[in-house]
Amino acid sequence: MPSLPSELEEGVGAVHGVTDALLRDAVVGHLEEVVALAGELDKLCRPPRGRLVAVEEAICAKHQSTLLVNASASFPGRLPLFYSQRWSMNNKAEQQFAISSVVKETQASTTIEEDVQLGVFEIDPSLEKFKDHFSYRTKKYIETKSMIEKYEGSLEEFAQGYLKFGFNREQDSIVYREWAPAAQEAQVIGDFNGWDGSNHKMERNEFGVWTITIPDSGGSPSIPHNSRIKFRFKHGNGVWVDRIPAWIKFATVAPTQFGAPYDGVYWDPQSSERYIFKHPRPPKSAAPRIYEAHVGMCGQEPRVSTYREFADNVLPRISENNYNTIQLMAIMEHSYYGSFGYHVTNFFAVSSRSGTPEDLKYLIDKAHGLGIRVLMDVVHSHASNNVTDGLNGFDVGQGTQDSYFHTGEKGSHKLWDSRLFNYANWEVLRFLLSNLRWWLDEFMFDGFRFDGVTSMLYHHHGINMVFTGNYSEYFSEATDVDAVVYMMLANHLVHKLLPDATVVAEDVSGMPALCRPVYEGGVGFDYRLAMSIPDKWIDFLKNQRDIEWSMKDIVWSLTNRRYTEKCIAYAESHDQAIVGDKTISFLLMDKEMYSGMSDLKPASPLIDRGTSLHKMIHLITMALGGEGYLNFMGNEFGHPEWIDFPREGNDWSYDKCRRQWNLVDTDHLRYKHMNAFDRAMNLLDDRFHFLASAKQVVSSTSEEDKVSFVLSNMDFNLIRDFQCSMARLHAKNSFLVIVFERGDLIFVFNFHPENTYNGYKVGCDLPGKYKVALDSDASEFGGQGRVGQDVDHFTTPEGIPGVPETNFNNRPNSFQVLSPARTCVVYYKVDETAEQPGEETIGSESTLSSISVQSEVDETTAVTTLVLGEETEETTETGAMLALDDSNIDKNADFLSNEN
Repeated sequence: MPSLPSELEEGVGAVHGVTDALLRDAVVGHLEEVVALAGELDKLCRPPRGRLVAVEEAICAKHQSTLLVNASASFPGRLPLFYSQRWSMNNKAEQQFAISSVVKETQASTTIEEDVQLGVFEIDPSLEKFKDHFSYRTKKYIETKSMIEKYEGSLEEFAQGYLKFGFNREQDSIVYREWAPAAQEAQVIGDFNGWDGSNHKMERNEFGVWTITIPDSGGSPSIPHNSRIKFRFKHGNGVWVDRIPAWIKFATVAPTQFGAPYDGVYWDPQSSERYIFKHPRPPKSAAPRIYEAHVGMCGQEPRVSTYREFADNVLPRISENNYNTIQLMAIMEHSYYGSFGYHVTNFFAVSSRSGTPEDLKYLIDKAHGLGIRVLMDVVHSHASNNVTDGLNGFDVGQGTQDSYFHTGEKGSHKLWDSRLFNYANWEVLRFLLSNLRWWLDEFMFDGFRFDGVTSMLYHHHGINMVFTGNYSEYFSEATDVDAVVYMMLANHLVHKLLPDATVVAEDVSGMPALCRPVYEGGVGFDYRLAMSIPDKWIDFLKNQRDIEWSMKDIVWSLTNRRYTEKCIAYAESHDQAIVGDKTISFLLMDKEMYSGMSDLKPASPLIDRGTSLHKMIHLITMALGGEGYLNFMGNEFGHPEWIDFPREGNDWSYDKCRRQWNLVDTDHLRYKHMNAFDRAMNLLDDRFHFLASAKQVVSSTSEEDKVSFVLSNMDFNLIRDFQCSMARLHAKNSFLVIVFERGDLIFVFNFHPENTYNGYKVGCDLPGKYKVALDSDASEFGGQGRVGQDVDHFTTPEGIPGVPETNFNNRPNSFQVLSPARTCVVYYKVDETAEQPGEETIGSESTLSSISVQSEVDETTAVTTLVLGEETEETTETGAMLALDDSNIDKNADFLSNEN
């Protein structure tokens, strides 16, 4: 047999016995074709599908064999690596636990036809232009999944790596396995052996997996529960280093030692000490109303709070405010508290600052008992660059095929100062997919919010990138297909394990098909965060006077989302609360929040404006901005100031790293009004399910057109006086009103700072009698109570039935309302057949509790926002399906009277 070139020795050496000989013949016999294929793949990188198929099929058709080579070989391109296996009695492949790089076959068991029509093309025909890209990434997903199924049994089994790696009980012993191919020698050390590993040396297999079996002693585990433990290994420089095991399930730090490194902890409590879940997972709601929370800063005292304190003290508040989902931040262990939990050091360990794994289970179980689902803020976009206590400590200069991360600049995020995963690596896939299953199975989480998805989607990580909506920005060589495939695998896995799971993507780019199912060619997320909405509110509040706010701009910003891809809308999250920025309430009221929030005296104009707009901004964001809603802990009642974690710059103070619940609990402070309105908002959706409704129609965005004047020949003083006069006139005559329907509810927002409109005509779809369902001006919400809660509003037919252009604002019916300045009022259609004599309604939750649910819920289709008016030809690829038009702004002229 011809000798094998040295660059292929390692790859072929992974195959044993007869298989070894056969593969040597195959590879050596066609070496030129293999090298040519490698170069071709390297040139093409992400080639058009047809060219790649031609290369693959030409070789496969000629030789009718699978080419098997190692990715670590010195080829100009990346080729697939075969995977050693052994066969059990039932002929099922049993994996050897590890592989040094990506596994791939050029002759895939599942193929994609050239003329395949993925579902995403039917939804958005514009994507057909990028069919090659979708076919390429879908084929790569199918190949990777098929290889996992072939050599690991199934994707679900593959994602149980925590049953093999890390510390596990096996037959009266503790077995510890660690993937560390860069290590030359390895030991396990800890309290149990006095930190001397000379008697606990580990053995390495050909895939770089180190193993040791430690028998029980005297009928008890040799490593006691809750004792410290580490992985010690010697790398290429002959230096011994101590690291926290990658799969460790708990890690702690000495509380009395400043800057002390973390230690891994062997966590295996006796059955009597394990927390047993008492409550089943709540059913998936039609639309998530998410309460974003950070356990450590949830308490009123200036210190780190615990999981049990959150469960006992904060969960009841969340439940009372009618949220059906919580999103927990900073659960995965992170050594730097000020990172907000986003620089993860130990991926399988709960943050020990707030308690033990059993304490976290108590929190989740209690939430389930209250009917609240729990999402975890998972960070798979990057990892802390900490060496002594993080995953980065396993990187000692080896190649990327033997590391969790890419090498060189590709392996580091220059803005986040963190490490970037190599998603094409087999062991990285095992590690991250198993991490998801661990949190689902062990802790009963109901889903995830994936952080930093934009960074994962693109090789440029979104840095210095402005996304304009051009599809070529999303589907090009800049796209990290390996990361996309990982997310497709992750979403498939999560929904296979838990069909009712909720998975949210934090993506600012707006990549099309991100939130379409994997089987359609999408990435598989259920929702994406509508991240442009808070930026728009900040822009308005910082840079524009109230009278200058464009109703058209507000509606466009809230409705500019992809059809059939669901969004979580939010006016502000934790991002807007971090030091250096301001929450909406603080932007509105600033320092006057310290002295002007007493309800025992009339509100100042600034406080009145602030509380009014706070309610309006949050409700219109919820009602028009997406198919779900999110609020960060404390913002529901307008928590003042900002979040500032303890650091050297603030003398390690916790004063701004807590929640001042006493503000909302004090009866004479106005915070209670904003909190009550937040509660009523959620209850409104609880009763009417408008968030889940696919019916969203904007019938009016009334605002006066701006008048242009030629001032170039006028004296400066005349210009100034003329502009001031015209500004006052414009302010008085502007109609800053938005009217829309969501479900069968009618929403009327009057953003004008002064004008109250009596007899304002509102278009609607269904005829009948309407009443107030929610009124921001109600006294219990701190308002003036100007809108009559018990008034019946009867509709009048408009125009010719079935001829929209003859209708009022293209709606077949209308009714008239009182719309006070800076208020929002929601109306519902009364079911007169079910209405009881003498029934009264008010703009509060007592109203909502007596209203029958009339809206149909559509859980499968995202909203199409219909903005009525004349059609325009101006569209964008990623924008709302219909463009805006305000040609109807004058249709209310005969019905308006100013009451200033």
